[in-house]
Amino acid sequence: MTSLAITVVGHDRPGIIAAAAEALAGCGMNLEDSSMTLLRGHFAMTLVCAGDAPAETVRDALAPLALAGLDVAVREVVPDPEVPAATATHLVTVYGADRLGIVARLVGVVAEAGANVTDLTTRLSGDLYVLLAEVALPAGADADALRARLDAVAGDLGVEVTLRPVENDEL
Repeated sequence: MTSLAITVVGHDRPGIIAAAAEALAGCGMNLEDSSMTLLRGHFAMTLVCAGDAPAETVRDALAPLALAGLDVAVREVVPDPEVPAATATHLVTVYGADRLGIVARLVGVVAEAGANVTDLTTRLSGDLYVLLAEVALPAGADADALRARLDAVAGDLGVEVTLRPVENDEL
C-alpha cells in the first residue's frame, strides 16, 4: 500500500475539491487526512491518501487540475517509525494588533518547550490578528511553565495569549 501527500494550490473556484476527490477515488486512493482552506481568494489543500496506485498514476489523474491553472504536487510519504504521531493536547489562542513576528516568536516558545504544532490557523480581521494553534506537549512537559513563557512573549508583542488543555472527543 502506498501513502501519498498531495497539495493543490491556486485561485479558488467551485469544484476543486470534488474534482480532486473524484480523481483520487478513480485511482482507488482512500483519503485519510485532509486540510482545505481559502487564503485571500486562493484555495489551498493538503491531502494524505493511501492505496495501490503509484504517484505517477495519481499525478496523471490530477492533471486536469494542473491544466486548469492550479499547482498540484504529489509525493510518496514514507512513515518514520522513530517519529510518533502527535496528538494535540493544548490549544494556544492569540488576539491582538497585527505586527511582524507574532507567529515566529510564539511558535518558537512552543518549540523550545519540546511541543509540536499539529495545526495552525491565523486570520487578520481588520486590525485584529487571531492565531489558533493546536499543540502536542510531550509527556511530562510543564504546561504552567509554557504558559508563563507564552505570557511573557505575548506581553512583549502586545497581544493576549491563552494556553488551555484540549478536550478530546471520543468518536
